[in-house]
Amino acid sequence: MQRFDKLRANGWRALFVIVMMAVLAVATPTSAQTFPKFTGFVVDAANVLPPQVEAELTQKLEALQRDTKRQLVVATVPSLENYPIEEYGYKLGRAWQVGLKDVNNGAILLVAPNERKVRIEVGYGLEPFITDAFSSVIINQQILPRFKAGDLPGGVAAGTDALIGQLRASPEEAQARLDAAVKQFDATHKAQRSGGGGASGSW
Repeated sequence: MQRFDKLRANGWRALFVIVMMAVLAVATPTSAQTFPKFTGFVVDAANVLPPQVEAELTQKLEALQRDTKRQLVVATVPSLENYPIEEYGYKLGRAWQVGLKDVNNGAILLVAPNERKVRIEVGYGLEPFITDAFSSVIINQQILPRFKAGDLPGGVAAGTDALIGQLRASPEEAQARLDAAVKQFDATHKAQRSGGGGASGSW
């Protein structure tokens, strides 16, 4: 009788464990968030950049880091996996550890063509040089017009060149560009900040 009660108790415990595992399986997403592998200054996981454009961008971004010790990465992704692009961009920057060690002086130009969204994600070490207002102006004036015209490579290249120009500028020139961006920046379209900051847009 005692053996039967013990077996019955063990059976109830096993049933309880099975039920709890089923509940957790329902409550927890079936797959964790994933990111493309960080393979270099240009990660074209969405496969939207011609090889020549990718090579030219890589060369420019390598030179930028070599000359300024600041890091800019271009990334295209096939899916945001149902995350807001602000959250995805922030987590991508952390996963890839963009920016030089201990200074977080990196930025990502992130494009999700299938969701038609773009973001400039900025680490805190670059916030004095690439503000939310400046990022928004680049997105709306340099990137989105080309994206809307169907020229994804051209938009990515134009946005990258604008960011490189700002990161290479003298302190006086960089500040003048930031001041001009504030004047152009409509406060009603201010991007929501996430993590290191930046701006987002869609087309």
